[in-house]
Amino acid sequence: MVKGAITKFPADGLRPIHRLITGHNTDGKGVFIADDAGDHHRLLVDGEAAANIIYSTRDCPVDMNDDKDVVFARENEPPIHVPNGSCVRLIDFAPGMESPIHRAMSIDYGVVIEGKFQLTLDSGEKKVMLPGDMSVNRGCMHMWKNLDEEKPGRMVFILLDVAPLKVNGEIVQEFLGEMEKDYVHAKH
Repeated sequence: MVKGAITKFPADGLRPIHRLITGHNTDGKGVFIADDAGDHHRLLVDGEAAANIIYSTRDCPVDMNDDKDVVFARENEPPIHVPNGSCVRLIDFAPGMESPIHRAMSIDYGVVIEGKFQLTLDSGEKKVMLPGDMSVNRGCMHMWKNLDEEKPGRMVFILLDVAPLKVNGEIVQEFLGEMEKDYVHAKH
């Protein structure tokens, strides 16, 4: 295992998360129907990261009738993103961890929750992000690095499906590279 490898979610040094899901009671009033830490946890990149799927949907717009969305989210661990749907994934990164370069064919909203991260694009451009900073990745090859060599960091990613993307007349393809093995269980 690598120095500072992650063996569980949450990573040591980061607080447990608290996921709340709402619904309606028989009077039509809002109620909490889940108060937990999420349904799907998975180690990624040979123990250098851990993912927690906060929620995923299979449709857009989402069908919430008869709790169809709740059942789908509970029973299905999604691939990197869900065709025609959404995926909210919380990821804990080991100290100093740098992800392999990759591209999901989705629009990815990334938000730093804890730590200091560097987002690097395949052009070589780099930006540093701090807690509360957000990125909108529109199908670009990229990688993430936790810049803290001593402590784990945490980000949340919201991925939405997209229409086929053309760049310079060519359709852009998803590329997971070394991360393919982390998502092979949930091909789309």
